Amino acid sequence: MKLAERIARLEIESAFDVLVKARALEATGRSVVHLEIGEPDFPTPPHIVDAAKLALDQGWTRYGPTQGLPELREAIAAYISRTRNVSVSERNVCVVPGAKPILFFSMLALLEPGDEVVYPDPGFPIYRSMIQYLGAKPVPVPLLESRGFSFDLNILRDRLSSRTRLLILNSPQNPTGGVIPGEDLREIAALVRDRDLMVLSDEIYSRIYYTAEAPASIATLPGMLEKTILLDGFSKTYSMTGWRLGYGVMPEWLVEGVNKLMVNSNSCAASFTQRAALAALTGPQIAVEQMVEQFRNRRDVFCRALNTIPGFRCTPPGGAFYAFANVEQTGIPSKDLADRLLERAGVACLNGGSFGEHGEGYIRFSFANSLENLLEAIRRMKEMR
Repeated sequence: MKLAERIARLEIESAFDVLVKARALEATGRSVVHLEIGEPDFPTPPHIVDAAKLALDQGWTRYGPTQGLPELREAIAAYISRTRNVSVSERNVCVVPGAKPILFFSMLALLEPGDEVVYPDPGFPIYRSMIQYLGAKPVPVPLLESRGFSFDLNILRDRLSSRTRLLILNSPQNPTGGVIPGEDLREIAALVRDRDLMVLSDEIYSRIYYTAEAPASIATLPGMLEKTILLDGFSKTYSMTGWRLGYGVMPEWLVEGVNKLMVNSNSCAASFTQRAALAALTGPQIAVEQMVEQFRNRRDVFCRALNTIPGFRCTPPGGAFYAFANVEQTGIPSKDLADRLLERAGVACLNGGSFGEHGEGYIRFSFANSLENLLEAIRRMKEMR
């Protein structure tokens, strides 16, 4: 026996590879500053943990509805309607274990072999991985540093074709922290509104932003709600990465397909984590606000310090918790530089090229770490030989 051919089309997330290497170094006694993993370093807010404990005590340990608990779906629908200024109901909501299943299930439900998917480059590696796995054609569109890591709309227009079935947007964005300006979203909507395609709007970092206004969602624009799959979840906003709970908001005709895939793979998301998620959405939000304010301070200090390292250039991101530093002036390929930073300086970070061809020449640092550790990483990088 051997693995099916389609498994070879799957890719991995380099962050987890680098984490393994960093842990191996630590096992030899080396000190490593971890700036590779994209997860908040804050604890899950206590009222959410308490809600999970109470749910366990109350017996929320059995199967729930495949689409998600009705009361959680209602809360999600109310939250999305309020924050995106749209009108959706619990019938449009699918609750899944983590946000990635929304990527996977939506693509499985929509794509045929040979269909084209337009996506951002550099971008979350799982986009391309899933596209390739399904036998569809990945069509990357470069994100430009000169535009705050937004699209060149002329290039996007040229990449759309009669075979395009899905356009992926991510704002705030991983790995760049870029936020798509509202005027760009309006032009993108005009480009795709009359095309036979769907938009997957990855808004997992929607609450983590440093701009004057919240990042806009393409779903709010005329004619786009019925063409949009809005992806969000609890991992980043509420520091619940290990709880594995996300959701998609989509047209009802697509919900049917996603539910079939969900029941064939996971049956349902864990009931007690859904009760905790309900407490997250409906409870106090002060912990989220405090976390974002600390991220803002770290961003300002860390990006300013990166710009003092010879050969590094870093514009402060508009959202998420990543600094995407241009390192072309070092003269060192970004993968080699990332390897050297880990092996020689004990700073774990990610090669921008692992996020796509147009990420070459950049390094991604997660500033989801203490200010003390971030400044220690700067010191180590400056002293590296």
